Amino acid sequence: MRTFLLCLLLCTCTVMAVAGRSGSRVEYIGGTRGDIPPNNNGEIRVTNETYFIFVSKHTEVKIPYERINLLEYGQKIDRHFVAAAIISPIFMVAKKREHFLTIGFENDNGHQEAMVFRVNKDDLRLTLVTLEARTGQDVKFQDEEARIYGKG
Repeated sequence: MRTFLLCLLLCTCTVMAVAGRSGSRVEYIGGTRGDIPPNNNGEIRVTNETYFIFVSKHTEVKIPYERINLLEYGQKIDRHFVAAAIISPIFMVAKKREHFLTIGFENDNGHQEAMVFRVNKDDLRLTLVTLEARTGQDVKFQDEEARIYGKG
């Protein structure tokens, strides 16, 4: 309970600090929602006390936090060998990290659904801590490297 209150306090302070922004920049990669086109850029808004909100040019989705039952974070790391080899062999170890957030939830009909987002790295920690505080769910990390990066 103490951890939850601390997370909630931290989340509130952080949200107030970035109040000029309306949400976390994301790209909807895919999931069970047929009404959202894949590779759709938008925002995740977690400042609403009742709903997780995804907004894009094409759609707006509101999911009550109480229905969210899975938060998972992972990374995909791509090495840029071709460009690196041309520029310099030293850059062959250069990595590009992509950050993925999976939201699992129960829809209005009681069926399980999921949405996968590519999250901007600058918005990642705020998004994860806020979702933990709002849903009461712990973020599941796909591996130890993701855990280290996500908990920062």
